[in-house]
Amino acid sequence: MDEKILKTMEYHKIIDMLVKYAQTSLGKTAAERLSPVSDLDEVKRLLQGTDEAFKVDRLKGAPSFGGIVDIIPAVKRARIGGTLNPHELLGIATTLEGSRRVKRYIANIHEDEPVDLLFTLTDMLSEQKPLEDKIKRCIDDSAEVLDSASPELAQIRRELRGGEVRIREKLEAMIRSSSVAKMLQDQLITIRGDRFVIPVKAEYRAHFGGIVHDQSGSGATLFIEPESIVAMNNKLRETRLKEEREIEVILQKLTALVGEQAELLSYDSDVLAQLDFIFAKARLAREMKAELPRMNDRGFLKLKKGRHPLIPADQVVPIDVELGNQYTSIIVTGPNTGGKTVTLKTIGLLSLMAMSGLFVPAEDGSQLCVFDAIYADIGDEQSIEQSLSTFSSHMTNIISILRRMTAKSLVLLDEVGAGTDPAEGSALAIAILEHIHSLGCRMVASTHYSELKAYAYERKGVINASMEFDVNTLSPTYRLLVGVPGRSNAFAIAERLGLSEQILDFARGEVKEEDLRVEHMIASLEENRLGAEQERETAQRLRKELEELRKRHEAELDKLTRERDKRIDKAEEEARAIIAKARSEAERIIEDLRKLALEEGSSVKEHKLIAARKELEEAEPKRKKSGPARQGNKAPRKIEAGDEVMVYSLNQKGHVVELAGKEALVQLGIMKMKVSLDDLELISASAPSAAKAAQKAVASVKRTRDENVRSELDLRGANLEEALIEVDRFIDEAYLGNLGQIYIIHGKGTGILRTGISEYLRKHKHIKSYRLGNYGEGGTGVTVAELK
Repeated sequence: MDEKILKTMEYHKIIDMLVKYAQTSLGKTAAERLSPVSDLDEVKRLLQGTDEAFKVDRLKGAPSFGGIVDIIPAVKRARIGGTLNPHELLGIATTLEGSRRVKRYIANIHEDEPVDLLFTLTDMLSEQKPLEDKIKRCIDDSAEVLDSASPELAQIRRELRGGEVRIREKLEAMIRSSSVAKMLQDQLITIRGDRFVIPVKAEYRAHFGGIVHDQSGSGATLFIEPESIVAMNNKLRETRLKEEREIEVILQKLTALVGEQAELLSYDSDVLAQLDFIFAKARLAREMKAELPRMNDRGFLKLKKGRHPLIPADQVVPIDVELGNQYTSIIVTGPNTGGKTVTLKTIGLLSLMAMSGLFVPAEDGSQLCVFDAIYADIGDEQSIEQSLSTFSSHMTNIISILRRMTAKSLVLLDEVGAGTDPAEGSALAIAILEHIHSLGCRMVASTHYSELKAYAYERKGVINASMEFDVNTLSPTYRLLVGVPGRSNAFAIAERLGLSEQILDFARGEVKEEDLRVEHMIASLEENRLGAEQERETAQRLRKELEELRKRHEAELDKLTRERDKRIDKAEEEARAIIAKARSEAERIIEDLRKLALEEGSSVKEHKLIAARKELEEAEPKRKKSGPARQGNKAPRKIEAGDEVMVYSLNQKGHVVELAGKEALVQLGIMKMKVSLDDLELISASAPSAAKAAQKAVASVKRTRDENVRSELDLRGANLEEALIEVDRFIDEAYLGNLGQIYIIHGKGTGILRTGISEYLRKHKHIKSYRLGNYGEGGTGVTVAELK
C-alpha cells in the first residue's frame, strides 16, 4: 500500500495505539510492521486470529507474556560461536518459561472453547525444558552465576570466602591494636581495586608501611594495604581470576547448548511475537468497542454506524454507507465543515484497518472489501482562498491516481475540481468522475459544485449524498444522508441571521428557474426522507418489541416444557412405585400358589408358575399407553359369582369365584386373589351354574410325595439310570418346597454314581451350584447342591 495514502488516512496513529497494547518488545515490533493486505484469504486469517484472541480475552483474559524478551540477537551470536553473558542466558530461560506458560494457557482454553488458529500457533512452540533447567541451575534471577554451576566453581568460591575471612580477621586484629588505632582515620576495613585496605591519616604515612591504593578528596586520608596482608591479597586476586575463568567456561558450555537449539529458539521467538501482536489487536478492539467485519473481494462495502476511531467517542457521529451493490460511486455535497472530509477518511481508514486484520468501530454486520489499493486526494484546507499552486498539487495527485488505479481499487476524492474557475472546475470534475466510474472501481467524492448533483442523478450507478445541516440551529449534524443531494442553505441562514425580506426576495428572483426547481426537488426529497426515517424508526421499535415478545414467549414455552417434563418424571416415579408394589404382591401370590400346590398334591409343574409370573410382568403399565377404558355408557349391573370381569389395577381378565362383602375372589389364570369391587368391570354375565363350573375348571395343585419335603436323597445301592430319575424328582420337589440347599448321598464306591450325578447337576436348570461334601457332611460320598 502506498505510504502516502497511509499517511493521508492517519493509519500510523492506529499503529501507535496498537503498539501500546503489546506486552513485549517482540509484539511491539510486529505491530510497528503491520500494513494492509490485498489477499482475501490472508485477511480472513488475520481477522480470525484477532477474533479468537478477542474471545479468549473476553472469557478468561489475555495470557501473560511476562519474562518473554527479544532473544534473537543473543541466539544469532550463539550460533556463530560467541559467548553469551549471564543476562542474555537468563533472558533465554525466562522466554522459554513464558513460552510454555502461554502454550498451556491456550491449550486449556481450547479444550472448552475452540480457538483453532491460536492453538495451532502455540502448538508449534518447542518446549525446551531441559535447556531452561540447565540455565536456571547455573544462573539465578539476578543474572549471577551460582556456586552450583560446577563443582570447580563451588570449590573456588569456598577458597575466596575463606581468604576474605582470614584477611578481615588479620585487619580487625590490627585496627584494634592501640598503636595502630591512633594512626587510623576510622576503625574500619574497606576495599579499593579488589584489595582490602584501611584508612590511615596522611601524617602517619612514613610510620605506616604498605601500599597506598587511594586517598580521600581532601588528601587527609590514605587507603593503605598493610604489608602483612599483601601476599594474602595477591592470593585472593589469583583465586578471583580462577573464578572468572571457570565462569567463562560455564557460560561457553551454556552458549553451546543455546547454539544447538538456535533454529528452534528463533522460530519460537517469531511465534511469540505473533501471539503478543494478535492479543494486542484484540485489546485495541475492546478499547475501541470495535466489531469483526465480514470481508469480500467483490467491491461491496457496507458500514453500519461506522465511527472514525481517532475522534473521541463522545464527539464522533456514526455514518451508514453502502457502496458497490446498486451503485459504485457516491457524490457527497454539503457545506464546509459539514463532515465530508471526515466521512471520506472514515471509509478509507476503516477499510485499511480491516485489510490489516483489525476490528473496525462499527456495528455488527458491517461488511468491507479487500481492495488491491486505496487512493485518496484529500486536502484539509478549508480556506475559501485557494491558490493556483494548490489546484496544481491536487491535479498532479489525481493524475497519478488515474494512471495507477484498477477496477478493484477504492478512490476517495475531496473537493474534486476545486481551486479554479467554477465553470471549468465543475466540467473537469464531471469528466474525472465519469472516467473513474466507467473503469468500474469504487469511488466516493465530495464537491461544492451543484452541477455534479445533476450528474449523479442522471448517471446509472452513481448516487447523491449529503451532509445533514440543521437550519434551526444553523449548524451541521455531521450525518451522512445517502440518496439526498446537499441543499444550498444560504437563504435560510441569511434569514435567520436577520437579513431583510426585501433583499432576500430580490436574491430569490435572481436564481434561475431550473435552479429553483432543483432546490424544491431536494426539499421534497428531504421531507420524504425525514418521513421515511420516522417510519423506519417506528418499524425498528416495533420489530424490537416483537423480538422481545418472541423471546419472552420462548422463555415461557421453555418453562412450560421443563414443568411438563418434571411432572412426567414424577408420574413415572409414581408408576414405578405402583409397579414395584404390584410385582411384590404377585410374588406373594405365586408363593401362596407354591404352598397350595404342596398342600393339594397337584402335578402342576414349576414352568407354569414361571409363565404366570411372566404374564404379570408383561402386565406392567407402560408410559403413554392407556389401559382399556371403562365402559361408562353401559348400564351398571351387580357383579355375581361366575361373571367374567376386568381387573383394572392388573389390566387382566378373570372370573369371579365368590363374593365377600365389598370384595370378590377372582380367578386370574392359575391364581386366585381378592379384589375390591370398585376395581372390577363386568365384561359378560354367566348362567347360574357358571360359578360351580368355574370352580370345577380351576386346576388344583397336588403333591405326589410325602407332606414333608426332604433335603436329603440316599441313592446308595442304586444304578446310575435309577438314580438320575430319583434325582430329577427330588430336585423338583425341593424347588417347589423352596429349599435352598439339598444333599444327595451316593456313597464313595467306584465313583460312577458321583460322576454321573455331577454331570446331570451341571446341566440342570434349577441348580445354581454344587460341590462335594465337606468334613462332617460325608466327604466325597455326598454331593451338596444349591438351588436357584
